[in-house]
Amino acid sequence: MHIPDGFLSPSVWAPLDIAALPGVAWVARRARLETEDRSIPLMGVMGAFVFAAQMINFPVGLGTSGHLVGGALLSIALGPAAASVVMTAILVVQAFVFQDGGIMALGANVFNMAIAGVLAGYIPYRFLNARWRTGAIFFAGMLSVLTSALLALSELWVSGVRLPNDLPLWLTLGLFVLNGLLEGAITVAAVGAIGRLNPTWIQQPEPSNARAKAVFASAALLLVVFGILLASEAPDAIQRLTNISLPEVSSAWLHKAGAGLGGMALIFVACALTSRFFARRQRSA
Repeated sequence: MHIPDGFLSPSVWAPLDIAALPGVAWVARRARLETEDRSIPLMGVMGAFVFAAQMINFPVGLGTSGHLVGGALLSIALGPAAASVVMTAILVVQAFVFQDGGIMALGANVFNMAIAGVLAGYIPYRFLNARWRTGAIFFAGMLSVLTSALLALSELWVSGVRLPNDLPLWLTLGLFVLNGLLEGAITVAAVGAIGRLNPTWIQQPEPSNARAKAVFASAALLLVVFGILLASEAPDAIQRLTNISLPEVSSAWLHKAGAGLGGMALIFVACALTSRFFARRQRSA
């Protein structure tokens, strides 16, 4: 889902870079108003979990793979503003440390996944949750991915990037829909796990207990250390479209796991420091 550098035209990436700045500033201001001291570890844990889950690609067919994006999961667990801040932190670390997504295209990726994708994921949950909880969570995950994917596809198309001959538009859209269906199912499972650990984490803005945070932190560690052994090596649909391969830190399992653990630590610290800053500013306001 990450757009690399060199594929968006300046007339596309430059306005999106400019638009992403006030967008992130606005959601950061909203998050600052909503963040409490007890929420600080929660943002870090959820950020680390989503970062770890994004490393695990699963095959979706036709030589492509997908992975959890996590915008809907973050918005349900943290609220849309804090979710956008956490997703932005994940995208920044991925771009600058792992070269997953371009630097010039960072504004586009932030707009697609951290702003539009998170908002698209929150809307079904916000309006359908009271009447149809499981369906609301499922559609939240699916709509979040489809929104981000269609925005990325549109930006590449406007920039002159055309689909490969063996990947027509209807087939590309089908791959995105399949990825969205899988995202919806994973989001339902993850939110269900959160609810069993501590229902108030989802039903109320208060953070969960230490046990719930410890479970998700442990799950993130297991995903990074052992999940990469099962991860698909096939490119995702955007990588397939742009015909680019991500740089490998090393083919060795230990090096990959070490890189993933380092990225998780960066995400946790970045999200924890950001939420602590928000909470401090709120107290002083």
